[in-house]
Parts: sequence; C-alpha cells; structure tokens
Amino acid sequence: MDTPFLGIAELVEVPSVAVVVDVMRAFTVAAWAFGQGAEKIVLAESLDEALALKARHPDWVALKDGPPAPGFDMVNSPGLLRSIDLAGRTVVQKTTAGTVGALAVKEASLVLCAGFVVAEATARVLRTRECDSVTFVVTGEDGQADEDLACAQYIARRVSEAETDAAEFLRRAAESRAAVELTEGVRLGVHPDDVALCVELDRFPFAMVATLEDSLMVLRPCAVPSL
Repeated sequence: MDTPFLGIAELVEVPSVAVVVDVMRAFTVAAWAFGQGAEKIVLAESLDEALALKARHPDWVALKDGPPAPGFDMVNSPGLLRSIDLAGRTVVQKTTAGTVGALAVKEASLVLCAGFVVAEATARVLRTRECDSVTFVVTGEDGQADEDLACAQYIARRVSEAETDAAEFLRRAAESRAAVELTEGVRLGVHPDDVALCVELDRFPFAMVATLEDSLMVLRPCAVPSL
C-alpha cells in the first residue's frame, strides 16, 4: 500500500482515499462527541459558517478552538466534552487544522478522520477495503506536527502488520509541541486531561467517515468489521 504523508498545503491533487489526522485535538474531540451520543458532526469552513449553521439550527451544538466565544456552545476540548450528553445531537465543529484538512480532501472517494482514540478501527477499515494507496493528511503545524505524523505512521503500520507496538508512537505524541503547549497553558480552552485523552489508544471501537451531504462535509461514526 502506497502511503504518502502530506501536509494540507502539499495536497496538489484529490486523493482516492484520505486519512485526515488531528490528534490534538479535533478528531479526538469528534470521537468523544460520538462517544457521548452525537449523531453527526458538520465540519464548518469558517467560524462565520459555524455560527450561521447554529443560527439556522438552534438545537445544533457549535464548538471551536480556543477560548469560549459568543454563539458557540463548547470549546474543542475532549476533557470538557466528555461530561456532556450529546445523545441524538448534531455538532458543528470548526478547528484550526483538523476540519481544514478534511475539507481539503472532500472530493476523495473515502475520507476517514482519525486520532489515536480510533486508530485500530481506522486501520481495520483500510485493511478491509484493500486500498492500494492511502494519503495521510498531517494537519498540524503545516504537516510537521509530530503527534499527527506519529498517529498516521502508526495507522499505516497497523494496516499491514498485525503486531505493532504503539509505545514509541504514543511517546512522540505525548512529547510533541502541541502536547507541551496544551500542558503549559499556551493554548486556551483546555482541560488538564486533554493530552492524556488524546494519547489514549483505541478508546472507541468505531472509525469516522466524512462525506458530502447537501454541500456540507458531515462526519459520522462507522462500525468496523470485527477481527
């Protein structure tokens, strides 16, 4: 399986299959939202679009990166989200990197959004589809975020190797620049448990598939074949 690892700006053509990785924190948050019962997540192009969607659908839950802001219900923190009941709700998510990466490959035939919390399920989907080529989109830090690259490399390895030790990949993520910034309070809208939750391997049994629905990029949980 051919597995290029590209930053968002390096995407010069539409891949057939894309795995968009944002460990800290967009797609860890998305997985937690589904874990808390959310039905779907709409990936917004901008903060203004997120607010406009929220205005048209007042029962939707809008979240963003950074500190709380008027019009938004939550911030992009798994630690803060995990206590919220989202049963049957639609979430609108806009983040700095993760949602941007997913929207950049919206024309791909298969788009999976991933972090360590859904790594095995994501690898299992790729294994089942028997994909010849999978483009891993490393969203953070212009494609240089080590937590995202480590996760992408781990998932790619898991597709072809039944036994893969995750310890080194998780260590890289836990010691990444993003992890340090979250821990030291450089980033806002953070819970003290966020880094630990972002490097929790295979917390959830589903993969997350993004598809275009009525011009919106919509993320949904996807059950995966059992081993």
